[in-house]
Amino acid sequence: MKIENSALFQEMQSMALETSRGNQVNNIPTEAQPTSSAQFGDLLTSALNTVDGHQKEAKQKVTALEMGDRSVSLAEVMIASQKSSVAFEATVQVRNKLVESYKEIMNMPV
Repeated sequence: MKIENSALFQEMQSMALETSRGNQVNNIPTEAQPTSSAQFGDLLTSALNTVDGHQKEAKQKVTALEMGDRSVSLAEVMIASQKSSVAFEATVQVRNKLVESYKEIMNMPV
């Protein structure tokens, strides 16, 4: 999950850099283009699908271990469970930051 988070962070940095370049060239604020919001939406959907995949994998491994499947070790189950937990916590933190940012923007004077 760390690789995916760093890829997400790099994508966000490149988007911010592109936006700042556009503002410097035109010297006027630009509206968010649909492609940027679509890319962000796709990125967010992909991240949520990845978290869901980690949770499903962990659940399958836990069930297999409980059923006595010898091909699944306790270590694998614990690693999958921790991956799922970390991914979910990261998602909750991102959600909290988005909500906080939304509230801050809504409280800005017009």
